Amino acid sequence: MSSKKSSLLPITRAFLSSYYDKHPFPPISDHVSRLSQQLRSLSAGLQQDATVPLPQGERYLVQEVDSQPPHKIDENMWKNREQIEEIIFLLETSHWPKLLQQQSTPEDIELARLLKQLREKCGRILEMVESFQSKSAENVFNTVMTYMPQDFRGTLIRKQRERSEKNKKAQVDALVSAGGSIRDRYALLWQQQMERRRQLAQLGSAGGVYKTVVKYLVGVPQVLLDFVRQINDDQGPMEEQRHRYGPPIYALTKLVLNIHLFLSLSWWRFQDIKLQKHQLSILEEAVNVYISELARFLKFTGEVFANSPFFVTAEEAGAIEANKNDDYKEASVPAGTTYEVSLEVDSVNSYIAWDFSIAQGKISMDIGFSIEYTNSSGRKTLILPYRRYDSDQGNFCTISAGNYKLIWDNSFSTFFRKALRYKVDCIPPVVEPDAEERGTL
Repeated sequence: MSSKKSSLLPITRAFLSSYYDKHPFPPISDHVSRLSQQLRSLSAGLQQDATVPLPQGERYLVQEVDSQPPHKIDENMWKNREQIEEIIFLLETSHWPKLLQQQSTPEDIELARLLKQLREKCGRILEMVESFQSKSAENVFNTVMTYMPQDFRGTLIRKQRERSEKNKKAQVDALVSAGGSIRDRYALLWQQQMERRRQLAQLGSAGGVYKTVVKYLVGVPQVLLDFVRQINDDQGPMEEQRHRYGPPIYALTKLVLNIHLFLSLSWWRFQDIKLQKHQLSILEEAVNVYISELARFLKFTGEVFANSPFFVTAEEAGAIEANKNDDYKEASVPAGTTYEVSLEVDSVNSYIAWDFSIAQGKISMDIGFSIEYTNSSGRKTLILPYRRYDSDQGNFCTISAGNYKLIWDNSFSTFFRKALRYKVDCIPPVVEPDAEERGTL
């Protein structure tokens, strides 16, 4: 793309369409739909003539199998990951039917061997899905951050994301510790994914958890903020991905649900109906085809999505837009003097951030810099020790309310005045939304 354009432009759905025209996904194997149908027929047979009602979990699974897959690609990826974990759970020896665990017949021994092989294969594809999701999330976030000011403001957004992810992990760990099921865990994980989308939209609209941070994002092109607010809209940029690459993952979602349902019902009826060779053959083929096709889909879309254009180059997000609202200040610091900026901090966990430089001439110039804290009783504490810099950028999280003084010290100079260009802010604590504010998109 040309770097001569004068403004940043978002990539439209039509532009994405022309890009994806160059990257068609080879059709999914016809075996996927055939095996889904065969497994659904086998599952229906297992439900017939049952003397006890279908367990609640299996009833819910039947409903899922007979429903349309989710529309969004990422929701399908979470659904596939959930179902793979459920299948691995059923394939663990301790979760086999008691009769099978005894392996009292040659047929049971052969079945046990096959089940262990299938479990190993499912474990490998689960790792691939997890890696795909992790890389995709990083790509989206890093794409957005590429266009953010490369100073403390971008750093604050990264720190907010890190805190948010730690909180999400703690929620999942607490659910698991409390005995939550795989289904419960993935319901929470999807809720958290929706929360990430909501926060991305808030970044674009300067609301919610990012309100106090985005307030300070002077220099961020408005087109970027518009983009992150609209990226997941029904007719937004992601819709073109869904249109092109949704059908293959929808078919794979159907197949993995059918694998899970058949295996679950087989364990439920194992006391009455042992698995037959033709059923095992279909199950084995289904798992192999599913893993092969899903791996192919992940490899293809991982490369295509990572290289999908969403803006013209980062340079065009650049300095021109940022400098329109340049919020740096300038000060002259005579030789033998200091220059100070005082900040009154009312709340702990506020961020004090700075970015400064000294104008350079024929002679290299620097200036001393330090930060001190004064509490309500007048006691002073050195926060950042004195050191000389030609430029510096940093931030820290306050642990006490009070006065924080940033000091630029030119007292060591006998002759040279220093031209200081700086930006300083005290940003209030950024808090996570409470449960009532979360909702879903």
